[in-house]
Amino acid sequence: MNIIIRLFITAIVAFVLTKLLSGVHFDGFTGAVIFAAILGVLNLILKPILKLFGLPLTIITLGFFSLVINAIIILIADYFIDSMKVDGFWWAFIFSILLSVITSLANSMFADKN
Repeated sequence: MNIIIRLFITAIVAFVLTKLLSGVHFDGFTGAVIFAAILGVLNLILKPILKLFGLPLTIITLGFFSLVINAIIILIADYFIDSMKVDGFWWAFIFSILLSVITSLANSMFADKN
């Protein structure tokens, strides 16, 4: 049940962020739910691989490159989802930072602690 709650929190935050950021677009809330599911799969499978290959750059940049990896994950999700459009890397970068921060806060307030 906790995974479903986190999925919908991510979808709601992503959908609201598209209303605030002009460079990220969803066709509707269903697209945001699909995005949240795809993002979860990409974070589970692809993100550890990217972090492993990007470890030297992450160390050199004192962790900043992990933000770039998050933006790359957003752009990959955009590639797979027809109902989502990201206008460029910098929009994905800003979107990923805001999505991470707001989703973390919302999950700490609403998600079950089990």
